[in-house]
Amino acid sequence: MYAIVDIETTGGHATQNRITEISIFVHNGEGIIQHFETFVHPEMLIPPYIQAFTGITNEMVAAAPKFSDIAPRVYELLKDQIFIAHNVNFDHSFIKSQLQESGYDLQVKKLCTVRLSRKIVPGHRSYSLGNICASLGIKLQNRHRAGGDAMATVKLFEYLLAHDAENHIVDSLKRGSKEQVLPPNVSKADFEKLPKAPGVYYFVDDKGLAVYVGKAKNIRSRVGSHFSGDLKGKQKQNFMRSVYGFSFTATGNELLAVLLESHEIKRLWPDENRAQKRVPQVFGLYDYLDQNSKIRFGIDKVRKDSKPLLTFSTHAAALQYLNTLIDNYGLCPKLCNSQTNKEDCLHVQHKICDGYCLVADNAAAYNARAQAFFDELQADKKVHFIVGKGRNYKEQAVIIYEPEQFVAYTFVSNREQLDFDMVREQAISLKINPLMEAVLSQVISGEKSKGYRVYTQMKMAVL
Repeated sequence: MYAIVDIETTGGHATQNRITEISIFVHNGEGIIQHFETFVHPEMLIPPYIQAFTGITNEMVAAAPKFSDIAPRVYELLKDQIFIAHNVNFDHSFIKSQLQESGYDLQVKKLCTVRLSRKIVPGHRSYSLGNICASLGIKLQNRHRAGGDAMATVKLFEYLLAHDAENHIVDSLKRGSKEQVLPPNVSKADFEKLPKAPGVYYFVDDKGLAVYVGKAKNIRSRVGSHFSGDLKGKQKQNFMRSVYGFSFTATGNELLAVLLESHEIKRLWPDENRAQKRVPQVFGLYDYLDQNSKIRFGIDKVRKDSKPLLTFSTHAAALQYLNTLIDNYGLCPKLCNSQTNKEDCLHVQHKICDGYCLVADNAAAYNARAQAFFDELQADKKVHFIVGKGRNYKEQAVIIYEPEQFVAYTFVSNREQLDFDMVREQAISLKINPLMEAVLSQVISGEKSKGYRVYTQMKMAVL
């Protein structure tokens, strides 16, 4: 048995809007056996543009029952049926949400006549209800009203039942089928092409442009998870409507997936990626010469095109490092901007400093101490080669990482000894960013290096 449904609402998102009209046809596969239709008081005003679109005004619903009044009848009509609608996740999300408010938990199988139409009658320019009905010669009366659209969906479903030579309807209802949860414009065949392997996946719109980029240990499983669970939120509804297909890049391991995802988000700037599009606040340790030609250090926010000696995720971490630098090399806290008080330097007061900030002509002696730090900093600049699983058993992935300077990757045969010069030549570079730095530093330090081998060399001259 089928329940073919259409609703009109105050807007496009179940968490923020309400149903204004509902029409349900119960169908036994041969014909209609029950029909229920009513206006619904939405308990909120209908926006003017929605009134213009549907023709349903605030006056028309003023005396209508609230959804809580009709919830028992709606639940009884739907609970044992297969829920059918044109773009089923939209109608289902509203009805399920408002039934939950009234204490009813609707758990039913779903069929989408948009998805079924694409399979059973492929090749049409558009699968909107109006266009597909016109293409198939189905009359659609009282458009954008629940009764008219629901009756057109009934006729469309009957047409699909009669022309389903390959049993797409039965297959869509099988346990484990993704037909019930995938967005209406997405092909199940495209979904099934996704690998069950680590990598980066892309959701694309009708123009082939990326609207979302994600990483996964299992690409197919992760993509499927986007379309399960709660679909009633504004962001989720927008997302479902905007997705028309998938693409992917296999990486072989999760570390490379994290790096490539971050790079691709910054490169493509997809609409639905929000977290990594926020510009993180990073602080840098800088050096400069003052008017007395003394080398000084300071902490400042990292800005575009600036070149700090080192970077830190917080000002506190940068200041802690700077104070360690002062202690280790006998530097002046005043000249390092660590002490900003107007009084004499505390190191001078406690007689643990030679008073370099008090004398203008001792630049050479003081700079020798600062130079010792520069020398050690340069000696610490090494290139790390991180080796992990490749995309198949014949290869391994190699990530090249020079802290704060360079990240790249490639895949090489695991049957040959690693040739780091060759790796450098064929590696694909990524634009380094603080998130990459944080992840890679954990691997280099050994904190999260399980599954990877790390080789270290002195800094390469040219990359």
